[in-house]
Amino acid sequence: MYYLANFINILFTVLNFAILIRVLISWIHVDPRNPLIQLLFAITEPILAPFRRLIPPAAGLDFSPIVAFFALELLRRLLLSILL
Repeated sequence: MYYLANFINILFTVLNFAILIRVLISWIHVDPRNPLIQLLFAITEPILAPFRRLIPPAAGLDFSPIVAFFALELLRRLLLSILL
């Protein structure tokens, strides 16, 4: 169980960093055809898209990453509490 809990922690940390990198990249102009950018979008879009549908951008700001951070943390804590 320890290894599974450790895997869950690492997975959710990587997802959080991917979302953070995507937010930072959105502030600068990058080539969307770049394979690394496409990989980053492929990882984060399935997480962010449902929140973006629930919370539309307000005043040009996308709040879906913030909600995704909270949701991922709640899910991580729930999974770890079940395992441990």
